Amino acid sequence: MVHCPECETELTEQGDVEFVDLGAETGFFKASKRFYIVGCNECGAAIGSGVAGAR
Repeated sequence: MVHCPECETELTEQGDVEFVDLGAETGFFKASKRFYIVGCNECGAAIGSGVAGAR
């Protein structure tokens, strides 16, 4: 099982986390890559991140 490191909520389904897209339209990064942060839906803690290929 996977648990949130902050609140210890069990993360068993896709709906237990939120994928936040930090792409170029948000103004954070001016690049062709897409940046993502995964957050716990229970407490809002960021528990992971990643980069996707070019658009």
